[in-house]
Amino acid sequence: MLNTHHIARTLQRFACLSAALLASAVGAQVAPVATEQRVMEIVESRCALCHGREGVSSSPIYPRLAAQHPDYLLKQLQDFREKRRKSDTMSDMVKGMKDEEFRGLVAWFSSRKPAFRQPSDTDLAEVGKYIFTKGNPFSGVPACASCHGPNGHGTQQLPRLAGQHPVYLESQLKDFGDRERTNDNAVMHSVASKLTALEVHAVAVFIGGLQ
Repeated sequence: MLNTHHIARTLQRFACLSAALLASAVGAQVAPVATEQRVMEIVESRCALCHGREGVSSSPIYPRLAAQHPDYLLKQLQDFREKRRKSDTMSDMVKGMKDEEFRGLVAWFSSRKPAFRQPSDTDLAEVGKYIFTKGNPFSGVPACASCHGPNGHGTQQLPRLAGQHPVYLESQLKDFGDRERTNDNAVMHSVASKLTALEVHAVAVFIGGLQ
């Protein structure tokens, strides 16, 4: 059971992130954020089953959301709602939801503690490390780190990859390569389509162990 001090600190972090998301790019206007009560209702009823209450999914087929960049998460939620990113499950989950609810969810999950798991196959992880840090100059694959950073932490526009489930990463790379991923595909298709199956598996294993 959480103690009172821990609950207070959690709520304070949530409030700070929510306040930061209120700032609007247009003049003095602010973007509304759903109440904490409403956000937690959505987390418990829609998000937790697949992604975990803290954004650390137990199933490897669902992405970990903890510590993901707010701007990136917000864009993905909007893309699912508008069906720019194809997923019947996620489109149903976010159907009818408002941007203010998305902003609240983003504030919650981006504030959660990330998870990672040490690779069991260290030799394979070393192959993945080479691809991640140097790419493959023979096939024209650029280094993942050139966009996502040396530690896989990404940017506000590019996702944090560090600690993500390798199985999920593999599925996304395959979808990018096959143009099954229907958003953010322009650059990633040119990368993923050049990766071999071994390279995809190796780089996913390596990224899953990053902190």
